[in-house]
Amino acid sequence: MKQEEIKAILDELKRTKLQTEEEIQAFKAKYLGKKGKISILSSFMREIDPKERKSFGEELNQLRSEAEELYQSALTKLEEARLEEKLQKESIDITLPATKIRQGAPNILEKLIEEVEEVCMSMGYDVVDGPEIEEDKYNFEMLNIPKGHPARDAQDTFYIEGEEILLRSQTSPVQVRTMLKGKGEVPIRVICPGKTYRRDDDDATHSHQFMQIEGLLVDRNISLSDLKGTIDVIVKKLFGEDVETRFRPSYYQFTEPSVEVDISCFNCKGKGCSICKKTGWITIAGAGVVHPNVLRMSGYDPKIWSGFAFGFGAERMAMLKYDIQDLRVFYNTDLRELKRFDRKEKEEND
Repeated sequence: MKQEEIKAILDELKRTKLQTEEEIQAFKAKYLGKKGKISILSSFMREIDPKERKSFGEELNQLRSEAEELYQSALTKLEEARLEEKLQKESIDITLPATKIRQGAPNILEKLIEEVEEVCMSMGYDVVDGPEIEEDKYNFEMLNIPKGHPARDAQDTFYIEGEEILLRSQTSPVQVRTMLKGKGEVPIRVICPGKTYRRDDDDATHSHQFMQIEGLLVDRNISLSDLKGTIDVIVKKLFGEDVETRFRPSYYQFTEPSVEVDISCFNCKGKGCSICKKTGWITIAGAGVVHPNVLRMSGYDPKIWSGFAFGFGAERMAMLKYDIQDLRVFYNTDLRELKRFDRKEKEEND
């Protein structure tokens, strides 16, 4: 009896034509659904004579396979037809010019810092970092800047908790921490690039946040000529082999003697132009021999050890190198400015 029903359903399947989605879903419900004909037949399996159960099961499985194959085949054909119709409607003219996606360039400040790091590492320097939220003793006291010094004025420094915790106004605290780790026993040769913060109004040449690149060398018998040679190597790497350096006397609390570092104008070759303000020279850094008090407070005996320190402003160096008039372009997202940086890099490499 049940075998006859299977045969009848097989005949129905042979006559079935499925074209629309409604017909396909109706077919699935009629034959393969929980209340479909095949599912109902499966429920009678336990009532079949054990001797006939095996053959009945085989016939039933064959019936289910054919029904599922018919269903899947119809569904595949329908999806292919839909895709073909969609492709016909959404055809693309491959002869049209493609949309050019504008790309940016590497961050110019990071690129410049990496250049300085590379040349310093070639001279044996280590690149070190430190906290941007700093203690007063590292940012001022141990750099020979006592209480009451103008640099401590709240108009210049971002204080966080009273006058003890602040946003570092220079990367020099990293140098102090490095010397303290040395415990007055080992030479030090480090470069400390990083963010610094000072109370300032943002404009074309000033920012409340800026990047500093400071260097420190502590060893025996270090002189101002060693500092001059080091600065020469860095400057020639950044601005060209024909650029010269000169020192002018200056004053900083943490170095003695202190100097301002000038370079010959790479634009006019010393003849005088708008970049060098008609002087033929450009000031790029502050430097000097580490003050004995700084060495002493950091655990180094100034009778045995000596050293030098220097500091560049990354933004100023980049503005000079790339002829940038407004430092705010370093922090905006104007792709036109980034393209200008990228073009200059390519021109230099060609």
